[in-house]
Amino acid sequence: MSRRTVDVRIFKGLCNIFIEQSRRQNIGHQIRGPECFWLKRLFSTNPDDGANVDFGFRQVPRDAKASMVGQVFSSVASSYDIMNDLMSGGLHRLWKDRLVESLRPFPGQEHLDVAGGTGDVAFRVLRAIRAAEIEERITAAASGRTSSGGQRPPSPSSPSTAPGNNTTDANAASTSSNSGRTTTSSSNGGRMAAGRSTAPPPPVPGRVVVCDINPEMLRVGQQKAAALSDLAGDSGLSFVEGNAEVLPFPDESFDSYTIAFGIRNVTDRRAALREALRVLKPGGRFMCLEFSQVTQPGLRELYDMYSFTVIPRIGGLVANDSASYQYLVESIRKFPDQETFARLVEEAGFRAVTYETLT
Repeated sequence: MSRRTVDVRIFKGLCNIFIEQSRRQNIGHQIRGPECFWLKRLFSTNPDDGANVDFGFRQVPRDAKASMVGQVFSSVASSYDIMNDLMSGGLHRLWKDRLVESLRPFPGQEHLDVAGGTGDVAFRVLRAIRAAEIEERITAAASGRTSSGGQRPPSPSSPSTAPGNNTTDANAASTSSNSGRTTTSSSNGGRMAAGRSTAPPPPVPGRVVVCDINPEMLRVGQQKAAALSDLAGDSGLSFVEGNAEVLPFPDESFDSYTIAFGIRNVTDRRAALREALRVLKPGGRFMCLEFSQVTQPGLRELYDMYSFTVIPRIGGLVANDSASYQYLVESIRKFPDQETFARLVEEAGFRAVTYETLT
């Protein structure tokens, strides 16, 4: 037996003693920290060979993670919204408001919200789309009448949009009244007949699709929508069960895509990002709201203490499930930092990638 092998075994034994002592001192959250996690990985008898993937701080078979995450969210679905309020002190509402504000919804927008089962983000987006459509109709009505109350014909210099010609600029899309979705035409090949005007067809209302892999989360979202007077009868809202890694939608189906606090639970994040790019129209926007790394010294330690000691206890009291919230806390620590995730998004094929650190 070589001297190096003996030294490694001694060091491994010392690490195990340290870990066990830490557990006895009831500071289990510290031994789950990144440094000790990698230390345990270093001496693991089952190194990650690509067949395993992280499930919190544990390594599990890649093909088992989806079902394990599914069990977590099936367990917490009924208490998910109230737990978000309790865990964040209500800040998650401000974060989601900021997400939708940055999205800048426009009339006729087709939007996909992935991992959005309870509908928090989707409802905000749909309301913003409907508000933009109402504002557009009011503006069109005010500018489309002459002093005698007649309809003003379109200006010959006004651009028309042909079906399928989608703008590649997000700002242009947000200010365009047609957004590439309606066609202005007349019976004589596009020329205005003398003394007559042909009114364009009414714009197609926007729609929002909520896609989630978990049927229990979708059920909660549908129940919430049915209880909201402004959304209950809206045919532009739909719920679809689907996997972020293999979305059940055709190419170039949506103007925008959001995923809030969901991508860290996906088994293959690169595949999910490629799918997001596939279903977006040219010029479409991908927006992700996710927990990342706290960089401020002092706040980071306070956040760790709160996360590992308080959040699982709240989960135990409110949802009767501390284990699921232990996983959620650990999954946040395993998620890449801001710069690393931005590079993943770029590698998937997106351009003009930026991020904003909140709170």
